[in-house]
Amino acid sequence: MEKTEILVICTHQDILATIIRLIKNNETYNAIGVSNITEANEMIDSGKFDLVLLGSGLTEAEENNFFEHSKTIPVVRHYGGGSGLLFAEIFEALKLTT
Repeated sequence: MEKTEILVICTHQDILATIIRLIKNNETYNAIGVSNITEANEMIDSGKFDLVLLGSGLTEAEENNFFEHSKTIPVVRHYGGGSGLLFAEIFEALKLTT
């Protein structure tokens, strides 16, 4: 089974680790995390991601830069709220792309 590849961007390492762990608990998703925009842009250029979760800690300018760089991939702002909200956000974003 091919998994949905999700890139998570968050500057807070503990929160990033929690989001990655939750996503990987779903057998249909895989996640990789980065903590800055430079790494995120490099990962997006690899072309292997289906969705991006934008977490907390980035400046408005960094977020705008990322949105400009990742025009073809859905980006979801995720600032917390528990695993139910996280999976609802992922599901809705992926539904819009199919």
